[in-house]
Amino acid sequence: MVKEGDKAPDVTLQMADGSQAALSQQQRPLVLYFYPKDDTSGCTAEAKDFSELASAFEDAGASVLGVSKNSPKDHAKFTAKYDLQVPLATDADGSVTEAFGVWVEKSMYGRKYMGIERATFLIDREGRIARVWRKVSVPGHAQEVLAAVRTLKGSDAS
Repeated sequence: MVKEGDKAPDVTLQMADGSQAALSQQQRPLVLYFYPKDDTSGCTAEAKDFSELASAFEDAGASVLGVSKNSPKDHAKFTAKYDLQVPLATDADGSVTEAFGVWVEKSMYGRKYMGIERATFLIDREGRIARVWRKVSVPGHAQEVLAAVRTLKGSDAS
C-alpha cells in the first residue's frame, strides 16, 4: 500500500482522448483521485467539486486527474454531460488501482465484491506521495486537497 513519503508508482494512464500519461513524466504537483464509477451520485459530486476548483488548482501549480475503470468513451460522455474541467483517465486493466492499493474488497447489502476505494493522492514535483486521503467523504474534500496543495513545498503558490 502506497503511503506518504513513498515514491509514486511509475504507472502510465490511458486518457479519455486516447493519449497516454506517465506519472514519471509529471513536471508539477499532481492530485490523483480515484473514484468508483462515472455518473454515480458521489462520483459526480466529487468530479464537479474538483472541476469547480480547477482554475484554483492551476493557480496553485498543480494538475488534477481523476481515475476509474470506466472506458475512455464513458469518460467522454461523463465529461460532456457535466462540463467537467478536470481530465479523467482509464485503468481498464486495474494495474494503476493495484499499484496505489485502492482496489479493495467492498460490501454492499451484505454482498462482498472488489472495487475502487475512493482515495486521493497528492504527488509532489519530485514524484513522492506528499499526502494520502483514503475512504474519502466527498463534501469539502476538493477544498481540503486544494489547501494541501497550497502548502506543498515547491508548488507555485508556496
